[in-house]
Amino acid sequence: MKARYAAMSKIDNENRIWPSAKITVSPEWCAVDLRDGNQALPNPMTPEQKMEYFKLLLDIGFKQIEIGFPSASEDDFQFCRDIIEQNLIPNDVTISVLVQSRKHLIERTIEALRGAPRAVVHQYIATSELHMKHVFGMTREDVMKTAVEGCSLIKKGVQQLREEGSVVGLEFSPEEFSDTDIDFALDVCHAVVEEWNPEEGEKVILNLPMTVERRLPNEYADMIEVFMRRNKYPKKTVVSVHVHNDMGCAVAASTLALMAGAQRVEGTLFGHGERTGNLDLVTIALNLEYLGVNTGLDFSKLDRITSIVERVTDMPVHARQPYSGQLVFTAFSGSHQDAINKGFSKKSELIDTFGGWKIPYLHV
Repeated sequence: MKARYAAMSKIDNENRIWPSAKITVSPEWCAVDLRDGNQALPNPMTPEQKMEYFKLLLDIGFKQIEIGFPSASEDDFQFCRDIIEQNLIPNDVTISVLVQSRKHLIERTIEALRGAPRAVVHQYIATSELHMKHVFGMTREDVMKTAVEGCSLIKKGVQQLREEGSVVGLEFSPEEFSDTDIDFALDVCHAVVEEWNPEEGEKVILNLPMTVERRLPNEYADMIEVFMRRNKYPKKTVVSVHVHNDMGCAVAASTLALMAGAQRVEGTLFGHGERTGNLDLVTIALNLEYLGVNTGLDFSKLDRITSIVERVTDMPVHARQPYSGQLVFTAFSGSHQDAINKGFSKKSELIDTFGGWKIPYLHV
């Protein structure tokens, strides 16, 4: 009998060490709400709403924000120009913009970034057989050539920006990494890093996306660990993850990827994104805070953040969304209510006994 769904290739990682790893330091955070999140909204944000959202991300503490796809729409191009020309980018914040590996799109992207204090050009190309062969009709050689040529064009444009005083770097994504042959993904990433040839102290961001969630979190972690083990340029690169939520495991997959050594995370507030969404940055960040990791992000005013995001995106946050839903600290069961009440009456004793917060049925 034929299988209903295509099987994913096996990941060979017999020497895995990530299952016993502990996350002790925060990853770099990149909020992609204004690009990936916005393009997936039934009613995309207006320029005014996008500006309000940008300021909200700054208030939370994000230092890397992907602001759009300036070569794809006039609105995204103008938004990029507005925050640059109005000096709205703080000194410690880097904006990034997405672009395909195509000449005219790269030229338009460079023009959008003119005058930016700190920016990243995020280049991507599809590397999975599904996309490479059956969507674009390309061979591996075609993809390699296009990726390197695109990187070369970006490098020339970025050199002009650098001469004008901007600090601009590169991010490269092999699209649908988790469905790509890992040897080929490594070859393409190595070729791009070599073409870019980072300056002393500079690092290329290698973003390895679970563009569509087709694997279990442990398999994704295996892929990240294998990639990092075989990465020829660990001192010249930062390994980043970008996970979608088709199987409902984006938080788990991203967390395990951090255990496997990933250093940077992309996602959106409350998981806004294509189909079932992206990684929810609120959940993963507060999970890490729960584990004792200082994330550098401030969600202490979560009610306000939730209210703004709901209004601006016209997308309600589910009542049982972790941490932020209206019902996540509500107990309807009588036995639960009784246990919570008893826990609160002994709160100090429980903190002394367990070394920290521990109340029946209340996570935080």
